[in-house]
Amino acid sequence: MTDLDEIYSNRILALAAAIPRCKRLTDPDASATAHSKLCGSTVSVDLKMRDGVVIDYGQSVKACLLGQAAASVVGREIVGTDQAEMRQVAATVRTMLKENGSPPNGRWSDLAVLEPVRDYKARHPSTLLVFEAVLHAIDQIAGPRPSVGAGSGTTDTDTQDTNATTEQPA
Repeated sequence: MTDLDEIYSNRILALAAAIPRCKRLTDPDASATAHSKLCGSTVSVDLKMRDGVVIDYGQSVKACLLGQAAASVVGREIVGTDQAEMRQVAATVRTMLKENGSPPNGRWSDLAVLEPVRDYKARHPSTLLVFEAVLHAIDQIAGPRPSVGAGSGTTDTDTQDTNATTEQPA
């Protein structure tokens, strides 16, 4: 089993301390919130998209260090990402945690720092919150699509660990 020092590494602390795009958007195309019933963490996101590509993003993150670290990488990388890539990144992180899959690569490779979390199932929901919220917001804009990735396709929402809700844009 992974040592707790690996989960709460200096890199995770650094990511959590520098979360970008923490200001909510005043005119989003969609907003969504994901909340973990298990730990009480909440991530709210605002998206603006054009032609299927994220052009602006804002977030409010009230989560543990793991949720904050995931939100930090998403906040840094999401602008310029198309919906298919975002769905793939979310599926890759979910598979990395729940099915011992490989971490994302390329510009999303910093999410590999969360790989040790796979040994702590109770930490999966808070780590995945930002992805649940972003995908829910994308679904509001583009319509839902089948989940991408290996395995059963179950998400934390399916197992009642988290719930994602729609917010009315301001």
